[in-house]
Amino acid sequence: MGTSSFAERVAAARGDVPCDLVIRNARVVNVLSGEIMPATVGVYDGVIVGFGEYSGREEIDAQGGFLVPGFIDAHIHVESTLLTLAEFARAVLPRGTVGAVIDPHEIANVHGIAGIRYMLACARSVPLEIAVMLPSCVPATPFESAGAVLTADDLVELINEPGVAGVGELMNFPGVVSGDPEMLRRAALARGKIADGHAPLLSGLALNAYIVAGVGTDHESTSAEEAREKLRKGLHVHLREGSAERNLAELAQIVTPANAWNCSLASDDRHPDFLVAHGHLDHSVRVAIASGIPPVTAVQMASITTARRYCLAHCGAIAPGYYADFFLTDKLEECRPELCFRRGRLVAREGVCVADIAPSPPPPAGAMNLAPLDKGMFRVPARGSTVRVIQVVPGQIVTRAVTAAAPVREGVVVADPGRDLLKIAVIERHRASGRVGVGLVRGLGLRRGAIASTVAHDAHNIIVAGADDRDMLSAVEAVAAAGGGFAVVERGQVTALLPLPIAGLMSDQPLAEVVRAQERLLAAARALGAGVENPFMTLSFLALTPIPELKITDRGLFDVSTFQLTSLFV
Repeated sequence: MGTSSFAERVAAARGDVPCDLVIRNARVVNVLSGEIMPATVGVYDGVIVGFGEYSGREEIDAQGGFLVPGFIDAHIHVESTLLTLAEFARAVLPRGTVGAVIDPHEIANVHGIAGIRYMLACARSVPLEIAVMLPSCVPATPFESAGAVLTADDLVELINEPGVAGVGELMNFPGVVSGDPEMLRRAALARGKIADGHAPLLSGLALNAYIVAGVGTDHESTSAEEAREKLRKGLHVHLREGSAERNLAELAQIVTPANAWNCSLASDDRHPDFLVAHGHLDHSVRVAIASGIPPVTAVQMASITTARRYCLAHCGAIAPGYYADFFLTDKLEECRPELCFRRGRLVAREGVCVADIAPSPPPPAGAMNLAPLDKGMFRVPARGSTVRVIQVVPGQIVTRAVTAAAPVREGVVVADPGRDLLKIAVIERHRASGRVGVGLVRGLGLRRGAIASTVAHDAHNIIVAGADDRDMLSAVEAVAAAGGGFAVVERGQVTALLPLPIAGLMSDQPLAEVVRAQERLLAAARALGAGVENPFMTLSFLALTPIPELKITDRGLFDVSTFQLTSLFV
């Protein structure tokens, strides 16, 4: 900021020069004093200059509406929206979101440092306040094959880059707790900044060790008891409400006016159809209020608490010296923005983005590097009468480890849709190694056909499930030919396809087109008998090795309780 510009803002604050924008007759949600107050707000050069009797070049009569500080998501993987960061901005600005703390963990697992630099470049070109956390666990565990391996030495070159707020979620919490030197070095990179945590069900002395290692936040609490212990021990608790992980209503009971300053709202994963149907943090605020959290407190956790935790200067509040990031709404409890402003400029009106957003920079190339595929790649000879099965838990990303009588025909393992036993496989797609892990899953519900995806947390290899080996192969071929994406196959024919050409994770199309393609996918999957709400979302988490209990990677079945690979046959 130049001296002359600074002096002009001060003059505008005194009322000596006209403001650029004045909002009159507003009820300001003041997250600093914890009250709703009547005020006229003056804005000059993108900054709020004060409350008082200002005149402006543009004046808006709020007519008693609520003026709410713009929301900041405390933790999100933008790749999980299937959108570019530019398209994400178009989707969330009309919802009152003006910023986000992003962890490009997904694209880093595909493209390594090049993927992180791509997201940093995207962040500089969008009208959102973006804080980037450096992915700390690429790959998430040593039992899967990602497109890169990032060490503390790799990350140190980026830690002081503009826009980098710290180190992303330390998912390998067993490594941190046990004192693994490399994991401690990664946590130490965040000194002077922030190290995000990821510690599902961690408690007691192990949680103490995790925090002492330097971790400052956690977004994995699923019960009030778990969140309360983490809060008591000094962690900044993210109350998560995602598309797959809907924990906010349960966690809301721990929030009080005395501790809300150490809590934030986060989405973690927000899928495109959910964005359209329900919204972003506006939805989380509505859930928080409906769960008994006072409206001003809910807004605080969606704005100022996150801004302060991640050192986002001049963000998160409506007060002199803060950026003019706010929106107008008639009913605070409904939290449906009518006019949204980013640094004093109108960016959305009545649910429509009107901001001028620059095109995204070109993404890294080479997201698909597969060994030759063949029809025998899913063949598993029978080696016993009992098998381990991944049991899907509806509405959760955790699974259960169960056993079943082995479905065997002519000496090989087959799917048995009659017992809801499908084959599931992960095919390595980054280094053409030819590795394929094969298992069985119950709970997806397909009676025939197959579905495949290149979104498979966290290494993002190809994951496929089906009732027939040939359809599974066809589905894998379809997503490979598209450069990544989702596919549904029935009797050898592709019945629905959503290409994701950016790292096999994101579309280059507008939100509306992505949602339409997603709707076609879900309809095609349901026609095969899929019984879960979103089988592709469920499928993507079946490879997520840090989350209990039984998962699958390109190296085989993974038992999270023992943190090691295990065999299909008991």
